[in-house]
Parts: sequence; C-alpha cells; structure tokens
Amino acid sequence: MSDQFHDGRAPSVTASMPGQSVPSGGMGSRLKEWISQPMVEDYSLRYAPKSFRKWSEFTIAMTALGGIAYLADFAIGASIFLSYGFSSALWAILIAAVVIFVTGLPIAYYSARYNLDMDLLTRGAGFGYLGSTWTSLIYASFCFIFFALEGAIMAQGLKLFFGLPLPAGYLICSLIFIPLVLFGMTLLSKLQVWTQPVWITLLVLPFIIVAIKQPHAYAQWSSFAGNSPHGAGFDMISVGLGAGIALSLIAQIGEQVDYLRFMPEKTPENSGKWWAAVVSAGPGWVVIGALKQLGGGFLLSLIFGTVAGSVAVEPIQQFLHGYELMIPSPFIALAVATLFVVISQIKINVTNAYSGSLSWSNFFSRLLHRHPGRAVWLVLHIAIAVALMEFNVFHVLNSILGFYSNVAIAWIGAVVADLVVNKPILKISPSYIEFKRSNLYSFNPVGFGSMVVASIISIIAFFGAFGPVAQAFSPFLALVIAFVLSPIIALATNGKYYLARAAEPISAAHAEKEHVCASCGGSYEAPDMSGCPFHKGHICSLCCTLESSCGDVCKSGEYRNVKLFELHATERRAA
Repeated sequence: MSDQFHDGRAPSVTASMPGQSVPSGGMGSRLKEWISQPMVEDYSLRYAPKSFRKWSEFTIAMTALGGIAYLADFAIGASIFLSYGFSSALWAILIAAVVIFVTGLPIAYYSARYNLDMDLLTRGAGFGYLGSTWTSLIYASFCFIFFALEGAIMAQGLKLFFGLPLPAGYLICSLIFIPLVLFGMTLLSKLQVWTQPVWITLLVLPFIIVAIKQPHAYAQWSSFAGNSPHGAGFDMISVGLGAGIALSLIAQIGEQVDYLRFMPEKTPENSGKWWAAVVSAGPGWVVIGALKQLGGGFLLSLIFGTVAGSVAVEPIQQFLHGYELMIPSPFIALAVATLFVVISQIKINVTNAYSGSLSWSNFFSRLLHRHPGRAVWLVLHIAIAVALMEFNVFHVLNSILGFYSNVAIAWIGAVVADLVVNKPILKISPSYIEFKRSNLYSFNPVGFGSMVVASIISIIAFFGAFGPVAQAFSPFLALVIAFVLSPIIALATNGKYYLARAAEPISAAHAEKEHVCASCGGSYEAPDMSGCPFHKGHICSLCCTLESSCGDVCKSGEYRNVKLFELHATERRAA
C-alpha cells in the first residue's frame, strides 16, 4: 500500500499506517513532511484542537467577515433587479436574507462550540459518516462555482484596466491563490485583517459620492423596472424566482464556520465577546451580503441605459461610475476601481479556495481512504474553477444559482432541523456533535434521507412539473420538506442510526492532555481519539478515516461498548 499523508503534529510525519513503509529521506519525504504541517493542513479532516486555537474572538470574526468581501453579491443583486424590477427584487433579497440568518445561527453556534467544520458538523447532525460525503460534494460545488464567479469579476477588472484577454485573466486570477491559501488560517487571518480598512473605505465611497452629487438617484431607484415585464411593481412569482437566486448563497455559512471552528472556548469571562463573534461572523454575514445585493441593484440603476444590461451587472462597471463622480481623471478612477475589485476578489477567493480544499479533502478521504494533503485538493479545486470560467459561467449566473439553491437549501434545512428540533426538543439526536467514523453508522436516514427527498421534489418543481408558483418557490419547498421530514424520520426510527456504538465519555483528566495514536504515532487531544480494537489502542480520527482494512470491527460484538480509555485494560484482561 502506498503512503498516506496525515495532517497533525510532527510525529505523524514519520509514522506509518499498518502495512506501510515510509521513506527515510529524499525529496518525497521532505515534501510529505512539509504538506503534513499543521500550518498547511489546518486540521482539514479533524477536530480543531485547543492547542491550535490561539486567535482571539475579534481576529476570528474579522477573518470570517473578511471572506464576505466578494463582489458577486453586487452582480447577483444587479441581476435580480435587472430581471424583476425594484419591488420584487427588494422583497426577494430581504426574504432570502431572513431565511439565511435564521438557518445559519444554530450552525454557527454548534461549529464554534464543538470546533468542527461544516462536514464534521453534518456527520453528527443526522447524516452519518458516509452520508455527509455527498454534502461535502455539494459544498465543494458551492466553493468552486463562486470561486469561478469571483475570478471572472476579477478578470473583468484586469481586462478593463490592462486590456488583458479574459482567458488569460481567468488563469492568472486563479493560480495566484495557490500560494496564498497553502498556509491556511495562519496566513489568512493576517491577510483579512490587514486589508479590511482599505476594502471598507473603497466599498462605501461610491454610495457617499452619489448621495452628495446625485441625491435624487436614491429616490429614482424605487421606480427602476429593468427588463421586468411587470415594471417596478410587485409580482409574487418574480419574488420567488429572485429569492431562489439569492438563496443559493445559503451554503456561505459553511465558509463562515470554516473559520469559526477556531473560536476559543466559551467561558463566563468571554461570553459576551464569544457570542458577538459567533453571531456577527456566522449568520451576520448575510446582513452585509443583503446590503451589497441592494447596492448592486442601486448602482445598476445608475448606469442602466448607458451601458448594455449584460455589462451593467459587472461590478467593475458599477464602481467605476461611482468613482468617476469624484475623480476627474478617468485613468485614476479606473485604477481605483480596479484596485477595489482586486482586493475584494483576493479576500473572498482565498476563502473559496480554502474551504474548497477542505471539502475535497473530506470527500476523497472517505471514498479513497487516502489523504495526500490539502494542497493537492486545492489545486484540483482551482482547476475546476478555471474550467468553469473558460466556459463563461458568469453569463449563466441566474440559471446556475437558481438550480443549485434547491440542493443546498435541502442540505442546510436537514442539518438545522437536527440541531434545533431533534437534539434539544425531541432529544433523539445526541446533545453533542459526534463526528468520528468509529461511532457513526455509514448512513443516517434522518438527515440524509430528508435531504435527498427534499432535493428531488424541489428540483422537479424547479423544472415546472407542479406549476409556475411551485417552480418559483422551489427552494422554499426544499427547505420546508427537509425541515419537517427530519424529525419525522427521527421519531420513526427512534434515533437508531445516530450512534453505531456507545458514546465515549471523556473525563477532565483525559481531556486536558494529548494521547498517542496507535496507528500514526502522532499526539492528539482526547476529543479527536477513539478506542480501536484493530490497532489495540487509541487512534486519531484521521487514521480511523483512512483505515481500509479494519472492517469496522469496533462497531460489532463486544467492542460496541468499549470506551476510549478502557481499551488497553480490556485488551490486557483478554490476553
């Protein structure tokens, strides 16, 4: 069997899995050691340990909020206003924002509380070990779709300023993110905090300039009709269609919790700061996001008719007009607009690339029982995004996002139902988040089943099988079905498929120290360990994921009731 790389501490670099040999030196060994560093891997497949969570609540919040600097919101908002007119677009964006905030809050809390990313959270929220594999694919799709959209916006700015052809711009605007994202949270936290003041200043400046020089523009905006056959008035079908496009952003909460998992422990002393960071950097992203979508619609109304509608939805064109009202030199105005676009897209696409690499790592590690390192999946992720850009994904924005939202919201709806109904109210789901393979069934019909059923029905509705109203509101149909079906299945199965073996309580004495993995030799904190009869000792969650020879013996026979720190004693008695 070939080598399998691990994330984690230095001891895991030189240790091997059963039946494996590890080279003693050479380029391959040095490369393996480099990509296995915690700074590079960022605990991509496991619980974020207390020893690694060294950032303050403020730094975590600023890093997470820095990731929503993207300009796709302006393009999405402009596209909604262009298609459906002022009133329908306004209500569509506001309704979608409320849904995203309400569903994002419990996800943000549980992620920060248990220090887990979206994939591990989904495992323990009713999907099972392999059931969440497919949600990793959904999440990875979100990340590369939006990486492509943001990269296209950046390339549009470079084309306007430098005359760079779009195909070359797509490639450049993708490859630059590989070195930026390799060092994970360690580098991204600094990049987001340092660029935040400049980004905020350039973001609000056009709106202030318009308020001073063209104050009537805000009042005139309410009569903007765009290309809507209903004009600027309200139309229910248009609201549903517009909200469906905006709801495609519901999976953004996954990128937020990729940072929130590094939150320090909540204590009586930091409770206020902790909650402020979780709410603002978790579901709070959508407040800024909705404002940006409205801003995109407003800036569109200023230039609509001056430039073609397909061009007017490009953020570079929108902000260029705002800067030109203040800056007499067209060249300087264009330079400032380009700088803003570049800063914004760097801030968001480091997040899209980072979160995508985490998703692919989770997806392939369970399918292949191999983990060659997060860096490999980062390259794959960016390659897919480049292909989408070259196929001109920006110009089919509404169609792609409208379809995608049906699947994404079914997933989020099922997860939220488990977190807010099945756990605290029905008390069928475990009160904590169990993410380790050793303790989970492969599939849990509660979350996975409700997501699949909701997705299928809503997609059928999306293609018009149930009439125009159901077609327009298909994402809401997915949300309701998933949310209602999850507790129904949980009650019908009596929670049988949540835990494959008894939970493993960890005493305070064990939780405070690290333990050596019997497979890779690395030292990890107790929440990341399981009792493994195959290896006759403690095993870390990643080694458990990558092990392909054990036959899940830990979930059968006498071992179903063996606790983590009782295993050695049990083995000694058996001997």
